[in-house]
Amino acid sequence: MNKYEEIKSLLKASRSVLKKNMNESQNKEILKKYQILNERKVEIDTIEKFQDKQGMSVKKDSDEVGKKAEKQKGYKIQGNILILHGKDESQLELTTDEKNAFVESVDEFRNEVAELVEFGKMNVYLDNVEWTGKIMELHLEFFYTINEPNGIFINGNMIKLNQEYLEMVGKLQQNYEKFKTKWSKIVATRQKL
Repeated sequence: MNKYEEIKSLLKASRSVLKKNMNESQNKEILKKYQILNERKVEIDTIEKFQDKQGMSVKKDSDEVGKKAEKQKGYKIQGNILILHGKDESQLELTTDEKNAFVESVDEFRNEVAELVEFGKMNVYLDNVEWTGKIMELHLEFFYTINEPNGIFINGNMIKLNQEYLEMVGKLQQNYEKFKTKWSKIVATRQKL
């Protein structure tokens, strides 16, 4: 059988299976012969058994019962956004220390790293702080996180490796150390509440 005939016969078999004009044994025979895959309904118990057998974590709706969902509240401070995350309303109230630390972080970044910055949201969690932004003159995006060692990441498109770029990376690293020190204290205070 040449390739054309083989494709023609496969197409005919596929159409027959899809139209469901055949009985169950004919369908199974065609599916097996041509190795056609089709979707079938699988019970949730079967999926969970498979995941359990493979060592995958099985998350059930009942796991969520009794756990409080995380809440969040945003604050616009001097044109930039700070979002507090917590389990209850008391953890979503902005303190003076948090507001001052946020304003200082923005000012320090503009003074020490770059003036033309488009800041993203700063997310303050119970165990971490994450902050993003874009340095406009280099089209360089940064991401700070205090929850890991050396938690500074950069992203850019076709960045020219020159002295200006290397200096900017150095400034980002120095600023990150101040950021991490300041916000680690804030997180430690939030955890005591």
